[in-house]
Amino acid sequence: MNTEGNLAPVYQAADQQGFTTEDILWAAGIWSVILTLSPVIVFYVLMVA
Repeated sequence: MNTEGNLAPVYQAADQQGFTTEDILWAAGIWSVILTLSPVIVFYVLMVA
Protein backbone atom coordinates (compact mmCIF):
# COMPACT_ATOMS: atom_id res chain seq x y z
CA MET A 1 0.00 0.00 0.00
CA ASN A 2 1.55 3.24 -1.14
CA THR A 3 0.28 6.35 0.64
CA GLU A 4 3.10 8.79 -0.20
CA GLY A 5 2.09 11.16 2.59
CA ASN A 6 -1.48 11.73 1.45
CA LEU A 7 -2.65 12.23 5.03
CA ALA A 8 -0.08 14.90 5.86
CA PRO A 9 -2.09 17.87 4.48
CA VAL A 10 -5.12 16.79 6.52
CA TYR A 11 -3.23 17.02 9.81
CA GLN A 12 -1.53 20.23 8.71
CA ALA A 13 -4.88 21.83 7.87
CA ALA A 14 -6.26 20.83 11.30
CA ASP A 15 -3.60 22.97 12.98
CA GLN A 16 -4.34 26.06 10.91
CA GLN A 17 -6.94 28.64 11.79
CA GLY A 18 -9.03 30.04 8.96
CA PHE A 19 -9.28 29.11 5.31
CA THR A 20 -6.56 28.61 2.76
CA THR A 21 -6.75 29.65 -0.87
CA GLU A 22 -7.34 26.04 -1.84
CA ASP A 23 -10.34 25.82 0.51
CA ILE A 24 -11.86 28.95 -1.05
CA LEU A 25 -11.31 27.60 -4.57
CA TRP A 26 -12.94 24.27 -3.66
CA ALA A 27 -15.93 26.08 -2.14
CA ALA A 28 -16.29 28.36 -5.17
CA GLY A 29 -16.11 25.37 -7.51
CA ILE A 30 -18.71 23.39 -5.60
CA TRP A 31 -21.09 26.34 -5.38
CA SER A 32 -20.69 27.11 -9.09
CA VAL A 33 -21.66 23.53 -9.94
CA ILE A 34 -24.65 23.64 -7.58
CA LEU A 35 -25.89 26.98 -8.91
CA THR A 36 -25.37 25.89 -12.51
CA LEU A 37 -27.26 22.61 -12.15
CA SER A 38 -30.07 23.76 -9.88
CA PRO A 39 -32.26 25.26 -12.69
CA VAL A 40 -31.81 22.03 -14.67
CA ILE A 41 -32.88 19.92 -11.70
CA VAL A 42 -35.88 22.16 -10.96
CA PHE A 43 -36.98 22.07 -14.61
CA TYR A 44 -36.64 18.27 -14.69
CA VAL A 45 -38.68 17.87 -11.50
CA LEU A 46 -41.41 20.15 -12.81
CA MET A 47 -41.61 18.32 -16.13
CA VAL A 48 -41.65 14.83 -14.61
CA ALA A 49 -44.09 15.61 -11.78
